[in-house]
Amino acid sequence: MKPKNVYLVLCVAGAVIPYWQFLPWALQHGLDPAAFVRELFANRIGAFFGMDVIVSAVALLIFSRIEGGRAGVRLRWLVLLAVLTVGVSLGLPLFLYLRETALERKQAA
Repeated sequence: MKPKNVYLVLCVAGAVIPYWQFLPWALQHGLDPAAFVRELFANRIGAFFGMDVIVSAVALLIFSRIEGGRAGVRLRWLVLLAVLTVGVSLGLPLFLYLRETALERKQAA
């Protein structure tokens, strides 16, 4: 399987799996940012994962801006949208998919 197709499958998994946990919570609590943050940081393990994801998201956004510019990636703004609406689990494979597409386009030209 081509890397581009693997990244696309990971995009689907990266969107579906997190929302599989988030949607029931949102249906129970509504879109309450204060409750979300309170529960995310309710203990040290949750805080560990929360901080890890925040740092990873910032690193991904910086990387996608720099590397995306170098590789000529189109639609880089979709990575920001993916990170803000789902998270790194969608944003990273999406960027890798877009980058692979840009590299294929350059090779074909």
